[in-house]
Amino acid sequence: MKNDKFLQKIFQTAPDFVSRVIADETILVPIRSSASDVDFIFCLNEVATRIWELLDGEKHVKEIRDTIVSEFEVDWEKAEAELAEFLQQLESVGAIKDS
Repeated sequence: MKNDKFLQKIFQTAPDFVSRVIADETILVPIRSSASDVDFIFCLNEVATRIWELLDGEKHVKEIRDTIVSEFEVDWEKAEAELAEFLQQLESVGAIKDS
């Protein structure tokens, strides 16, 4: 599992990414000057959508993990591991940043 330092991190969504709900799915899209500059979009499931909503620049990763555990049928270890992986993916494409 991740260490306490990771659990104390705070992330916020980057201003150059937007999310839209389309046909019961959340789509995460980078804002670029033209459509040809967009290399990818993310289609978020229900849990990922909830995580995205919680990335407000105020909550620690631990608080987000705890919320996911309380709202979805998942244990702490799995929630923490999958949250860490998802946050790393978002960070690698610039969709989130440390607060």
